[in-house]
Amino acid sequence: MNKIVTRIKREFQLNPDLVVKEYTLGMFKTIYVIFLETLSGSDKVNDYILKPLTNINNQRKITKHNLHNFLAGPNQKQIQKPDEIEYYLTNGFTVIILDDVIYAIETKAELTRSIAPNEVQTAINGPKDGFTENYQTNIGLIKRRIKSSHLKIENRFIGRLTNTAVGVLYIDDIVEKDLVAQVLKKLAKIDIDGIIDSSSISFLLDDENKSIFPTIKYSERPDDAVIELLRGKVVLVIDTSPFVLIIPSFFIDFLNPISDNYTKSNNIGFLKILRIIIFALGIITPAIFNALLCYNPESIPMNILINFAIQREGVPFPLIIETIMMLIVCDILKESDLRFPSSFGSSISILGAIVLGQASVEAGLVSPIIIIVVAVTFIASLTFTDLEIANSIRFFTYVFLFSSALFGLYGLFLAFIYFLIYITSIDSFAKPYFFPIAPFDKTYFQNTVWKSPLKNDRRRTKMLSKNKIKQGDNQ
Repeated sequence: MNKIVTRIKREFQLNPDLVVKEYTLGMFKTIYVIFLETLSGSDKVNDYILKPLTNINNQRKITKHNLHNFLAGPNQKQIQKPDEIEYYLTNGFTVIILDDVIYAIETKAELTRSIAPNEVQTAINGPKDGFTENYQTNIGLIKRRIKSSHLKIENRFIGRLTNTAVGVLYIDDIVEKDLVAQVLKKLAKIDIDGIIDSSSISFLLDDENKSIFPTIKYSERPDDAVIELLRGKVVLVIDTSPFVLIIPSFFIDFLNPISDNYTKSNNIGFLKILRIIIFALGIITPAIFNALLCYNPESIPMNILINFAIQREGVPFPLIIETIMMLIVCDILKESDLRFPSSFGSSISILGAIVLGQASVEAGLVSPIIIIVVAVTFIASLTFTDLEIANSIRFFTYVFLFSSALFGLYGLFLAFIYFLIYITSIDSFAKPYFFPIAPFDKTYFQNTVWKSPLKNDRRRTKMLSKNKIKQGDNQ
């Protein structure tokens, strides 16, 4: 026992929060209570452990064989190997040592924020609770909605120093076993010092540089995670992160927010199509304008063409340079708006949109029409809350712009072919990224691209599950 205590003191010698309490039971028995006061709640240590041990009547009865009967903690573990003590101490447990018997009692301090409304994936209707940085709380938010033993959780601990808990959640009678095995195999290959956030797991699971588009979806909403679990997907819950990972994820999943599930199908269909149009506008608007004005002016009505020519009179830069300048200015404004505290956001927007834009036009550096074109592109990218989708729009905006600047409408067509080849060549955990369009799947198409009435949503897609029945035919 003394060797174990000495070892613990040596390993945590530069940790002033280590508390080692020594109590004498009777004349010959000594018991050690060890915990990290920054991770353990003092009230829990006192109520669960110190009070029972220091009770005079209990001291005479306590032995190493019945020690567990006097420990009041709800989560009690017997440690078989001294090497495990470090893990329990750093996870908020209190370690009790009596002779050669070691117990760990969970006495975690409340170091996480309470459940709060969603901040990114907001919705007018639907649940308001969101994930937090607490692993157990996040698991509980999902289990609160799926009350079934078929919901399985496989825990993994990743990071040589952080030892971060990663929960792999799936519904065993819905999910494909090959998908679960693939995720677990990739997790087992991760060997890194530390995992700080779910994004680190995402980058390591699916090569972060293999695609401009995101192939793993982040979600801060428990209801979103549950919907994806019921579709046959795998959800990863990572300790210290308020975002879970949804695997696999397809391109269309990023264009449809969770709020669509809480709106009537005949009202949301137009908005779903509109989002696809917005995505296209965010990519091709500057390219079309440059192609038409520089290479194919005959495609523009004469009165509009004359108006454009009058506006551009006196502008010292070619149209392509003018467009790139304004796109870069918009990106600068967007970055500053994201990084600054919210109280400064409106000031930056006013300065950029009104003062800078109007001053540029009056100074003759840019034409008014290019302000409109770039504004349409910028607003279209802001429609999507996922930053990776917004970044992919920005990337392909420049691809289409340079292609149209070189070859006009012909270059625009070539860029579109490249876009289709690129997006259809991506996969997400061996699933085609452009699903359900290529390959076409009617079931998933009606759930994402176009929302069918809930009573008609009776099947799951065979791409994700062998269990196709979602609801009976007796509605």
